[in-house]
Amino acid sequence: MVTSNKKDQVLKRLAAIILEQEAAIISANAKDLQAYDGADESMYDRLKAGKEKVKAMADACLQTAAMADPVGKELYHFDHPNGMRVVNQTVPFGKILIIYESRPDVTIEAAATAFKAGNKIWLKGGKEALHTNTVLAGLWHRALEAEGVDTGFVNYLKLDRAATQELIRENPYRFDLIIPRGGERLIAFVRKHSNIPVIVSGRGNNFLYVGASADYGMALSIIKNGKSRISVCNALDKVLIDRSWPELEDKLQRLSSALSDAGLEVITDQDGWAGRHDALQPVPESMWSEEFLSHRLVLKVVDSMEESIILTNRYSGGHSATIVTEDQKQARAFMEEVDCAAVYHNASTRFTDGGQLGMGAEIAISTQKLHARGPISVGQLVSNKWMVYGNGQIR
Repeated sequence: MVTSNKKDQVLKRLAAIILEQEAAIISANAKDLQAYDGADESMYDRLKAGKEKVKAMADACLQTAAMADPVGKELYHFDHPNGMRVVNQTVPFGKILIIYESRPDVTIEAAATAFKAGNKIWLKGGKEALHTNTVLAGLWHRALEAEGVDTGFVNYLKLDRAATQELIRENPYRFDLIIPRGGERLIAFVRKHSNIPVIVSGRGNNFLYVGASADYGMALSIIKNGKSRISVCNALDKVLIDRSWPELEDKLQRLSSALSDAGLEVITDQDGWAGRHDALQPVPESMWSEEFLSHRLVLKVVDSMEESIILTNRYSGGHSATIVTEDQKQARAFMEEVDCAAVYHNASTRFTDGGQLGMGAEIAISTQKLHARGPISVGQLVSNKWMVYGNGQIR
């Protein structure tokens, strides 16, 4: 087992190497960007690794090093009447496989969180980021070797789809956990072909409800911030507006115009709008379940908070939802009844992120309820084990 101090030394060393090799990382990333056809704007955004993202990778390593070691933490103890001491404590999962698309920074952050929690990780990145990921995996091995730690803690896999399917079906490495981090097709692929326990880093399709007492300026600001990046899973896609919002028609027109001026494609149900606007059109049923990953945004007028909760729970990805209101009682009810991993009052869904929630680097954001929910950082990448100490007791 690698000691806490040694793990932190590796992470600090890696941070320094990343900054030293900034030019090499950006150069490799330029090859990936040049090879990508650019058809998907959100994919291209996730693929980019400029100076700011390189620094963020190094910062993630330092933040992870600064966090408490989650391994060996006592969760429960019991002194048995027969003299045995019973302890339940945290232990690493063991071997983790993560399959991800486009984002080369995952190569650093996912491995950092897994390593800090004492796990070995196998990284299967997408072919679109091969050059960047190859360089980053090499930096990982340099850091591990420099600190005298087995390079087998971080492994990079260069496999095509067929080989990946065989890997997760046959499980030759005896993985304890698999994390598909990407779109619904990737998640469905993993679930279909593997019996390995899965943590689903699910889709976004996040909802915002504007209550009758909401401040217009605040609502506009939070909505715009929710679309400040289109390629992330915490982006906002659907806005539900209470019919009782004072001066509704005027605010709807102002809101849709302001959002259109901000470069968003605003799609709005005709129901609830007295005037005409270019954005007005029926919203197809299929669109309510769609994670856009684009500049598109849907606005809809609803009759009550209860209707907004029903729509959110029916169509959202279970990722994040927020309510804008000055009514504290209403906010509390919304936050308790909406079934999402993160719920907000008067704040943007863009904060659903390990670093923003004080957890440091994350390996994924889980939209399921087992084993963990929401951002998964070092504290969630552990299991538990019963350690029972006796002196000859029998039952």
